[in-house]
Amino acid sequence: MQSALSHAAAAAPAQAQCGRPTPRRPARLASRLTCSAVQTAAAPEAATGAVKLPATHLASSAAALQQLKVTSVNRYAMEKKSSIIAIGLTVHNAPVELREKLAVPEAEWQRAIEELCSYPHIEEAAVLSTCNRMEIYVVAVSFHRGVREVEDWMSRASGVGLEELRPHLFLLRDRDATGHLLRVAGGLDSLVMGEGQILAQVKQVHKVGQNAPGFGRHLNGLFKQAVTAGKRVRSETSISSGAVSVSSAAAELAQLKLPTHDFNDAKVCIIGAGKMSKLLVKHMHSKGCTRMTVLNRSLPRAEALAEEFPEVQFDIHLMHDLMKCVEESDLIFAASGSEELLVHKEDIENMPAASEKVGGVRRFVDISVPRNIAPQLNELEGQAIVYNVDDLKEVVAANKEERARAAAEAEVLLKEEQLAFEAWRDSLETVPTIKALRGKAESIRAAELEKTLNKLGEGLTNKQKKVIEELSKGIVNKLLHGPMTALRCDGADADTVAQTLANMEALERMFGLAEEEGMSPAQAQKVKAAAGKR
Repeated sequence: MQSALSHAAAAAPAQAQCGRPTPRRPARLASRLTCSAVQTAAAPEAATGAVKLPATHLASSAAALQQLKVTSVNRYAMEKKSSIIAIGLTVHNAPVELREKLAVPEAEWQRAIEELCSYPHIEEAAVLSTCNRMEIYVVAVSFHRGVREVEDWMSRASGVGLEELRPHLFLLRDRDATGHLLRVAGGLDSLVMGEGQILAQVKQVHKVGQNAPGFGRHLNGLFKQAVTAGKRVRSETSISSGAVSVSSAAAELAQLKLPTHDFNDAKVCIIGAGKMSKLLVKHMHSKGCTRMTVLNRSLPRAEALAEEFPEVQFDIHLMHDLMKCVEESDLIFAASGSEELLVHKEDIENMPAASEKVGGVRRFVDISVPRNIAPQLNELEGQAIVYNVDDLKEVVAANKEERARAAAEAEVLLKEEQLAFEAWRDSLETVPTIKALRGKAESIRAAELEKTLNKLGEGLTNKQKKVIEELSKGIVNKLLHGPMTALRCDGADADTVAQTLANMEALERMFGLAEEEGMSPAQAQKVKAAAGKR
């Protein structure tokens, strides 16, 4: 597990953390929370007494940015580069009842990114929302303010108050945040260690991000590195050998709960015909189940599922036959993309009991997030039992121990990938200095050229003026060639990046590239970007 933000996250709780894209986003932008409720990452202005927080968080951010414009020492100058922040909740530290309220369907990821980046201190954003986790990754010009803004967005988007939400959140910064995403992609943070579905979901975040302006250079590089890391873990270690998915764990749990532990003694029904259902059928068939009922909103997808498993006898129905199929079944799996509950307590309480072979109890295994089966069914004692994704921990606990050794090997690979990402990110720090150095040289060249042409008078032809201008450009370019070469690297080697950064600092001093406030070009660029979002 990741270490907490010992030196930087004193203002917010950090907890341990924990893949299928999930639907529903209830109560979007429900209630606007006041600043008094947002105390996790309290702003440092309190130490100066110069700023009194206004009633709302956004007003507070705007006032603080205005304050920055008139202060002689800019607080952002203390942070050489923007912070990468990971904040969210997972199956390890938050119940499904809370996770489903914050779930963001893939169709809304771009909108979520746009909303997050509309906050003054958030430069880039990404959303990773699955049945086991809901995590927000941002690049923030100010760590503390960035945390406050993400918390505010999560609370407003879900309708969950911060007092209820905060105890379940994890918070990670920079190395801890990037290391966490690499572990997630490698399957080391999954409920089922080594499962491969989460890597596909991380890939999808990167793919969707290509069409989102707020998914910027840093997060694009981070998620790209995470995909590479996930592939290496699966190809260079044995962590995925024998690994199970959420679907296979659900099949195993169902078999464990059946009195005879035999699927042939139960009438099986699966709600949904998507990826999760496909995996369910695969694992159910491997455990001897040869007859299943499948319900779906459309026939083609259900029929395509049946074609992939010719050995299994399918009874296909559309969703309007849901209650009829549930009544005729003993074991019902819910793995649909529905945003609403499909089966309620009142739907079941008057149904005939399940078959005697399963003890007369109708069992539901709901691996959908948000859930499709009402948890109140558990109140029908002796008639119905509902299991959800949180109940899968019972099954996967036995599998973790034997994969722990492979996980140690994976950690070594992930460390290499993290160092590679950090070196690449550090190499980006030289870009503002390159621009500043080129800009200063060009300014001097243009000024001196103008002086020279004025001294030479009006007798020069345009061709002669052009020759003199090209001469000045040639001299500047040759003089800058060495410094510019010293500032360029591809980020592939950490030692080379370290030397490049040392060159950058030396050139900033030699050419006087620091701003009046003592900021480097990179720091000045951060402040300008933040102020421009007011």
